[in-house]
Amino acid sequence: MSGTAPGGPDFSAVDTPIGVVDLERARANARRVSDYAASHGLAWRPHIKTHKSTRMARLQLEAGARGLTVATLHEAEVMATVTDDLLLAYPQVSEPRVARLAELLAETKVDVRVAIDSVVALDGLHEAARRGGRDVGALVELDVGLRRVGLPDVDGVVELARRVAATEGVRFDGLMFYAGHIRGGGAEADAAMLVLAGRLERVVSELAAAGLEPELVSGGTTPTVWRSHELPHVTEIRSGTCIFNDRDQLACGSAAPEHLAYSVLATVVSTALEGRAAVDAGSKALAKEERGGSGYGILLDRPEVGVVALSEEHGMLDLSGTDWRPAIGERVRIVPNHVCVSVNLQPDLVVVDGDRIERWPLEGRGR
Repeated sequence: MSGTAPGGPDFSAVDTPIGVVDLERARANARRVSDYAASHGLAWRPHIKTHKSTRMARLQLEAGARGLTVATLHEAEVMATVTDDLLLAYPQVSEPRVARLAELLAETKVDVRVAIDSVVALDGLHEAARRGGRDVGALVELDVGLRRVGLPDVDGVVELARRVAATEGVRFDGLMFYAGHIRGGGAEADAAMLVLAGRLERVVSELAAAGLEPELVSGGTTPTVWRSHELPHVTEIRSGTCIFNDRDQLACGSAAPEHLAYSVLATVVSTALEGRAAVDAGSKALAKEERGGSGYGILLDRPEVGVVALSEEHGMLDLSGTDWRPAIGERVRIVPNHVCVSVNLQPDLVVVDGDRIERWPLEGRGR
């Protein structure tokens, strides 16, 4: 049996499947995004949903990130130990969440902002601020095409911003949007970016006319991270996947192979099927997210080998495009389609830093 993946360190003492991070690449990714943002007068507030690790968050902050973005109150509670500037990019509308947000406000000095798109969510912030004994910031969310959350029209944004400004304990800090429907470059993406720029120009103009000019305009996705400067009025970007990258980012052009910092270490457990090899990384390690009929991932060092089928505990490698024939017990490293959901399936991460291998906890997992 081999404990070494192609081109990698000795993993003989590491059980599989498990997520592995190349720390040198992660550091370089963080510097690359932070330098880009700074060069265009933007702040970087990375979304930690990708890594869920306080140590990785510190790495991003050391690279120049201004603060952090979180999706859950648990993530907020965890990341409040490493930064005093948090954006909770999710409306808090239920009593348990309002109570937890109030506790976070009362027990920490963290400057908390929350994305909202409804009066109900605003009422929740007002109540959290009242119980927590201090102000909370609000970013009014605009839907720019993903059709998930966010107000779809400019008038609705301005009206909710007015209500925020009139609500005791809640600050109107600005505008938030997520252009998750735009994927990288090409004519279609170019056209979508122009439409988005026009919408931002209009909504900021209308807010300013109402005496509500936003201090913050928060946007940015990893697929469009290198185009963030094309959008007017944007002050910060929340790109998170860029710390690790994945197969999706390769496909949309936001990352190159040398920017892949995350993979799932797996062991070949069977070669009984002609032209295939079975590994022990299934949907419980990679996540069953397929992209365009092209499978669920590729090998880090042999991208011509794809993961073409998944069950819970098995992944099937397609060997039809390679002369390589793995031995039972051989280790491989798989780049998943979507890194965020794969990381969330791990108990912790194996982090490789030169000759050292460490285990880093994922404190932000769970609710």
